[in-house]
Amino acid sequence: MPFITWNGPAPTTAAQASVTTGTAIKTMLQLATPASRQIQLLEWGWSSDDPPGADGVIELLQTDVAATVTAHAASGVQNLDPNGVASLLTLGTSATGYTGTVEGSTTATRTFDAISLSSVSGESGLSYVRQWMPDARPIIPISKFLRVRATTPTTAIDLRCYIVFNEVG
Repeated sequence: MPFITWNGPAPTTAAQASVTTGTAIKTMLQLATPASRQIQLLEWGWSSDDPPGADGVIELLQTDVAATVTAHAASGVQNLDPNGVASLLTLGTSATGYTGTVEGSTTATRTFDAISLSSVSGESGLSYVRQWMPDARPIIPISKFLRVRATTPTTAIDLRCYIVFNEVG
C-alpha cells in the first residue's frame, strides 16, 4: 500500500508549506521505520523556490541515528488508497518528522540519491523527481531512519520535498 509524506504538516486551508534549508546541512524530512516493518522506496522529489547563493546538494539516505525534528502527525503520512490503513511509521521528535534542528552523530549511512543544486538559476533546475524501477527499489530496514538532507552553504532556500513508499513486512 503506497504512502506519501511531505516536509511539513498536511495542508488544509493553505498550500503545502516550504521549509527553509538554513546554511549548514539540515534534515528536511525524516522517516522512522518501526520495529515491525520495513519500507520500500517508490519515489522521492523536491522543489525549490529560488537557487542557493552557492552550489548545494540535496540527498536521500538511510542513517542509524535520528535527527531531532518537528514530529509529523498521523495525518501527515497519507495513504494513497482512500480505503487503506494508517501508516505504521514511528512518529515523534526523534522519529518521523520534518525541519531538523539537531542532526545527531550519524556513524553509518546508505546513500540512495544525491543531487547537485546549482547556484545559477535554471542551470540544473529547481525541482527533481526520481522513481525507482521495481527491482531497484531501496528497502529501509526496521528501526532505521530515512532522511532528505539539504546543504546550501551560503544562502538558505525554501524547499518542499516528499517521499512515496510502501510498507513491507
